[in-house]
Amino acid sequence: MGSAPPAFIGAEEVEKHLPRSSLLLPALEAALGNFSSGPAGGVVQPLRTVLAVPGHGGYLGVMPAYSAADDALTTKLVTFYEHLKDSSAPSHQATVLLFDPRNGTLRAVLDGSVITAKRTAAVSAIATKLLMPASAEVLSILGAGVQAYSHYEILTELFTFKEVRIWNRTKEKAEKFASSVHGAVRVCSSAQEAVVGADVIVTATMATEPILCGAWVKPGAHINAIGASRPDWRELDDELMKNCFLFVDSKEAACTESGDVILSGAEIFAELGEVLKGTKAALPEKTTVFKSLGMALEDAVAAKFVYDAWSAAN
Repeated sequence: MGSAPPAFIGAEEVEKHLPRSSLLLPALEAALGNFSSGPAGGVVQPLRTVLAVPGHGGYLGVMPAYSAADDALTTKLVTFYEHLKDSSAPSHQATVLLFDPRNGTLRAVLDGSVITAKRTAAVSAIATKLLMPASAEVLSILGAGVQAYSHYEILTELFTFKEVRIWNRTKEKAEKFASSVHGAVRVCSSAQEAVVGADVIVTATMATEPILCGAWVKPGAHINAIGASRPDWRELDDELMKNCFLFVDSKEAACTESGDVILSGAEIFAELGEVLKGTKAALPEKTTVFKSLGMALEDAVAAKFVYDAWSAAN
């Protein structure tokens, strides 16, 4: 007899078994620490392979990872398209394949878009907890897409802000965001207006040129930079990159994939995992940037969490 066919776990089911990004925090903190421990951490994760789709302005990313501590073996396939004429399709789409590490059997195919949104926001929340100033009162979000929603959700769940501001290139999207989330959000007419005086800033845009200038940023603020995942794309200007303490998920990935890091020549201070392990300081009193590129390991941890919850329910 052949083995059982893999389970298909769609977006709705993923959402059901992972209702809040914050459920991933303990597992992700442990995984980031393991990643930054080198071979002893039991994580095998090559750099993601990115294939250009010429003529369509698209990219296909392949992201495999194995974590011994989580006993998780996955590959995420993610497509991202710069500026789609047909806006009915999201800019980013993803699927995660979950294998049995003991024998290589494909156990499940999971919608990866919800997983990507939630694990990315959860890792930003970990960075924010470690790096934001002690009395943070103002949260600013640049961008109004999927990542803006997932970041708003977890950051307002975990921390108390007196004011939340949003800016988006098209104001209608920012207004739609403000009216659809729980809680008051101020729509700003420029990125500068949104970030001046902010304590925590999230940049989650499809920008290819800097949209956030160091001159606008309050000393001691913390920035989670989520967009600009290509070596020639930017969200942050040189002034900000050169005058901050720079934290990343993976040094290797940041030096290969991040235009913000490569083109500014900024020096990386630490990986998040090094701070979690206590081998590098957090520096919450300094201006800090967490450049998030997203790691296959984070998808592996999140997919395993969802699969285990789904298996228990079924």
